[in-house]
Amino acid sequence: MSIFPSATVASVILAGGQSSRMGQDKALIPWNGVPLLQRVSEVAAQCTEQVYIVTPWPDLYWVIAPPHCQWIVESNPGNGPLVALSQVWERIQHPWILLLGCDLPNLDPSLLQHWIAQLSDIPESTLAVVPVQGKYWEPLCGFYRFELQLTLKSFIQNGGSAFQHWLSSIPVQPLPVDATVAQMLHNCNTPEDL
Repeated sequence: MSIFPSATVASVILAGGQSSRMGQDKALIPWNGVPLLQRVSEVAAQCTEQVYIVTPWPDLYWVIAPPHCQWIVESNPGNGPLVALSQVWERIQHPWILLLGCDLPNLDPSLLQHWIAQLSDIPESTLAVVPVQGKYWEPLCGFYRFELQLTLKSFIQNGGSAFQHWLSSIPVQPLPVDATVAQMLHNCNTPEDL
């Protein structure tokens, strides 16, 4: 018997951004003494059996990633998270992906596990489950069905590059964000965020 709430979900951590606002590689920045990518990977491993790290630089990160993590090397680095997600679906076909940014130091495994357990109740017509704060989606802590692969590919081929626009064009179930969830979704983009 699996210790995971659902074997149909794989965690995918994006670690290919330029970190330009941070001024240094976010994945390697320590949070309470642990590099952010390592922290996110360890939380993901508590939630799903399969954990993938997507990056153009696996050689930089393999020493901090837990040994069970698998690597997907970005073939078109620097084109943003939607292109990275599209490349992920060329490699893996899990029914659901939990997509995470590498800069989420406050991830709560019990809350993520609770969300994962609820995925079995999501109607088949709903293709993504994503937290929303105000009018903005939090796409790098959300769930995406494999069935979105072709829709995403078409969106990108037609010049789309923004997660907010893509999410507004597909059937998404919003996850409500209270103070606890808002704290979990805090990401580190600038030195002030640390």
